[in-house]
Amino acid sequence: MPLENHSALTPLEDMSSGRGQAGGGPPQNCQKVFIQRDYTDGTNVKFQTRFPPDLEDRIDRQAFEYTIKQLNNYFVEAERASCSTYCESCLACLTGYLIYICTETHYEKCLRKIAKFVSEQNDRVYRPRGLLLTDPTTRGLRLIEISILDRPAS
Repeated sequence: MPLENHSALTPLEDMSSGRGQAGGGPPQNCQKVFIQRDYTDGTNVKFQTRFPPDLEDRIDRQAFEYTIKQLNNYFVEAERASCSTYCESCLACLTGYLIYICTETHYEKCLRKIAKFVSEQNDRVYRPRGLLLTDPTTRGLRLIEISILDRPAS
């Protein structure tokens, strides 16, 4: 029986491959707006809520701020230490981290929520306005990329 060319992806690899974009990701030849990380409160994942002037005629300021604030809240939730994350870590240590073959970590579950939220925001808010929000996990959590689909790259 011949082997198929199939590789199983972990949930994190699945999300980082652009599948959370509901379409594979932004085109390469369009203008992009970058929302940088906010390091004023330390190194926790948090993005600036300052409204970029390039989006002034494209999207409502409140819709943009809602998206960024919601993403920031998801990352706060992902990084929050709790009794369950402590027990998860202890169990991982006791099993030689083999438990992660069977289950997702709390952080991975939150990243899945973020990918779903980005996809929903693209479908409801951004794509109808000619924009595409890129999941920050695909950019190494360094920035949020918003592509302006009908403007060529400059």
